[in-house]
Amino acid sequence: MTLNYVSKNELLAAAGKFLEFVNSAPSPYHVVGQCRKMLVAGGFTELKERDAWDIQPMQKYFVTRNQSTIVAFAVGGAYVPGNGFSIIGAHTDSPCLKVKPISKKTKCGYLQVGVECYGGGIWHTWFDRDLTIGGRVLLRDDEGQVTHHLVHIKKPILRVPNIAIHLFRDHNTKFAPNKETEIVPILATTIEEELQRTYDTGENLSGAETKHHPLFVKLLCDELKCQPAQIMDFDLCLADHQPGTIGGALDEFIFSPRIDNQVNCFCSVEGLIKSCEDGFLESDPNIRMMTLFDNEEVGSQSAQGAGSSLTEWLMRRISGPGTGLEQAIPKSFLISADQAHAVHPNYIDKHEEHHKVALHGGPVLKFNCNQRYATTAVTASLMRIVAERACVPLQDIVVRNDSPCGSTIGPILSAKLGLRTVDLGSPQLSMHSIREQCCVTGIHQLIQLYRTFYERFAGIDSTVKID
Repeated sequence: MTLNYVSKNELLAAAGKFLEFVNSAPSPYHVVGQCRKMLVAGGFTELKERDAWDIQPMQKYFVTRNQSTIVAFAVGGAYVPGNGFSIIGAHTDSPCLKVKPISKKTKCGYLQVGVECYGGGIWHTWFDRDLTIGGRVLLRDDEGQVTHHLVHIKKPILRVPNIAIHLFRDHNTKFAPNKETEIVPILATTIEEELQRTYDTGENLSGAETKHHPLFVKLLCDELKCQPAQIMDFDLCLADHQPGTIGGALDEFIFSPRIDNQVNCFCSVEGLIKSCEDGFLESDPNIRMMTLFDNEEVGSQSAQGAGSSLTEWLMRRISGPGTGLEQAIPKSFLISADQAHAVHPNYIDKHEEHHKVALHGGPVLKFNCNQRYATTAVTASLMRIVAERACVPLQDIVVRNDSPCGSTIGPILSAKLGLRTVDLGSPQLSMHSIREQCCVTGIHQLIQLYRTFYERFAGIDSTVKID
């Protein structure tokens, strides 16, 4: 493979755009909001699931569900019902702490906020971080209309403090926090709250204020310019207030929250939009589709997750009546796009001897014979040809036989739909920590790979004679 020369400025520019994305997206709802802005700017039209659709060649569309899952697609100019789908799938959620439905806690003069642990986070990394909140709030106006609003309080308001080493001498050897009793962030002290109170805490409390500290509700209301009584409910994530940034002595790393899996959300949107800018769409017989699902970190079994019927229903609806989808499935291909583990220099023995993938080494094909990943020899071969056309290197990974293996939406969708699927992602360190690390090279490489996949897959597929 002959690799294209890419200047450091180009790499940093792509990484900078990703950082703007991730720093504006503390929750899955914000991820979808950012994707919506990018797609609208790229000429995509929003559809509603409840409406009738009139899908036309050379047109670009997107649809959302629960404001936390988004599916976009561009119809090739040569598309006819029964042709294939070129799909990239990723997920919008990341491990985090989520505010409980009744979060009001007061202990020893502290106002605290009750939280749930969402997904498989490295929870000790959430201690001693400056935390904020982001998510969605449902508001009801005077006419009874309920509307969805994004909220992101851009200042540190919460903290989970560590216990001092003097009070827990085994801190460095036995620290495994109890998720119910020891991961409870502090909002304020009762003394200062009393001194600075400018809101009601008595008989006139709203429904929200009886479940959550009035001070917490006031922060939301100040941000949304609403009254406590208007709040019907909310889905709120705690997030690191410190923004993602480019780092390292040579400006080669990205230090950021939610790299898994907002890297692939951003790069798949960028790849889809760019693939429609150069004239290739006019001759494409396929539909180019991007599916970004919520709830992957907790198993995908939700109405907006990859385990739902959403993908099948949308593909069937786009394919039209008759047997269009049944004909399309064997012509279709899915890239399950999720991050991969780079080799860790301090834990070399945790990696399989011949599969130590490197930062800057290119996207990673993920293999597991026990079907934790959906890659096969056929799908890997197709992906290698795409990578050759994109001039992007690929790496291979399997986990050790004596190590557990994570999974992705790949096996879920490939089994549910019978889709040819490859599992692939960019290498990173610190996966599921509150602060993760990847390389600036990976952003540009993924965008190039995904763009080329959308532009070239139908032609490449015609050269592989395996049914």
